[in-house]
Amino acid sequence: MTKICFVCHGNICRSPMAEFVMKELVRQAGREDEFFIVSAATHTDNIWDGGSSPIYPNALTQLKKHNIPYTKKYAALLTRADYYKYDLFPCMDDENMRHMTRIFGGDPDGKLHKLLEYAGETRDVSDPWYTRDFDRAYEDILRGCKALLGKY
Repeated sequence: MTKICFVCHGNICRSPMAEFVMKELVRQAGREDEFFIVSAATHTDNIWDGGSSPIYPNALTQLKKHNIPYTKKYAALLTRADYYKYDLFPCMDDENMRHMTRIFGGDPDGKLHKLLEYAGETRDVSDPWYTRDFDRAYEDILRGCKALLGKY
């Protein structure tokens, strides 16, 4: 079983969209028993004592718009121990990559990649928190997830 943890800054926009998009692609391919998929944050911006933020409403709108099933999801923080729990950590941008490397103390097993690398691109997934363009972020995520599934 391939265990994937999608990562972004706050785990309320891009990484949860990637989590649920990937779960749906895997379901459509009839390969649910081959993958375990979650998402996490590199920062505590949306995590506090006793709670955390749910998926951002505009990200949920994208999932609904594209008929992507989702469940209740709250921001979760990436930890050093996660490096040994998961096989892959597709992240959304260079900042996420730097913070994952810091959290994990390196990447000796080559598990850290930007999501769009799987689609042969070096650029970041568009960040809708700043651009407000959730359509573009969704399209980037879908392209990356399809390519990732194609490699596994």
